[in-house]
Amino acid sequence: MTKTPRDPHFEARVRDSFARQRAMATLGITMGRVVPGEVDLEVPYREDLTQQHGFLHAGVIATMADSACGYAAFSLMAADVGVLSVEFKINLLAPARGQRFVARARVLRAGRTLSVCAADVVAVDGTQETAIAALQATIMAIAGRADVQH
Repeated sequence: MTKTPRDPHFEARVRDSFARQRAMATLGITMGRVVPGEVDLEVPYREDLTQQHGFLHAGVIATMADSACGYAAFSLMAADVGVLSVEFKINLLAPARGQRFVARARVLRAGRTLSVCAADVVAVDGTQETAIAALQATIMAIAGRADVQH
């Protein structure tokens, strides 16, 4: 389903906002594909981001999927608003074991204030992908607040 962004410069705005997220830089999460209503984020396997069994920590997976959903929603929002997550639910489907991990987010319904998004997270080993998480989020457009940048 094709989505129409409210801002013709949505991609630059999304990438600029993502670049300001220090948490993403700390975790080594990078932004890949950005199209209207869809965003992909990726992180390589890093031993310092694992839990006690050597799997990438679920908190890292959730953080990446949440941000991917937020930016997918942000890509369709007006140029003068900021974006914040209202809630999300994650299902962990398999241990996060792989060379890299990709969160592919898409907007299910874009509203003026609230958008509902979903992200599928896969572990990638060579050419094989394994579904490891599914996240659904509600994302809010924030206008008129000095502490929420657009």
